[in-house]
Amino acid sequence: MHQNKAMSYLGLAARARHIESGEFCTERAVKSGKAKLVLVAEDASANTKKAFRDMCAYYHTDLLIFGDKESLGHAIGRGARASLAVLDEGLAKAVKEQLTDRNQDGGSEHGE
Repeated sequence: MHQNKAMSYLGLAARARHIESGEFCTERAVKSGKAKLVLVAEDASANTKKAFRDMCAYYHTDLLIFGDKESLGHAIGRGARASLAVLDEGLAKAVKEQLTDRNQDGGSEHGE
């Protein structure tokens, strides 16, 4: 249930143009300070996960490992995406609240 609500928030953020997706655009959003929350797919490569963990820790950006590439892409109306950044503070907080309980069971979370 929480996963569906989080995906709905991601869709809302995408329609409001408060999402950057794909590795290059997500990295640019983090480094520019625009990213409030970064989501990386569980089936992303180990190198991708490590790169975003390190980058988000350095830039003090929240990171969640969540979902798979297909479901992240589908939630924002795109093809498969290994990573995406939520740019709106309120939507980032809403997504994080929905996924925090789930992440304590097996995913990971970094940030402030």
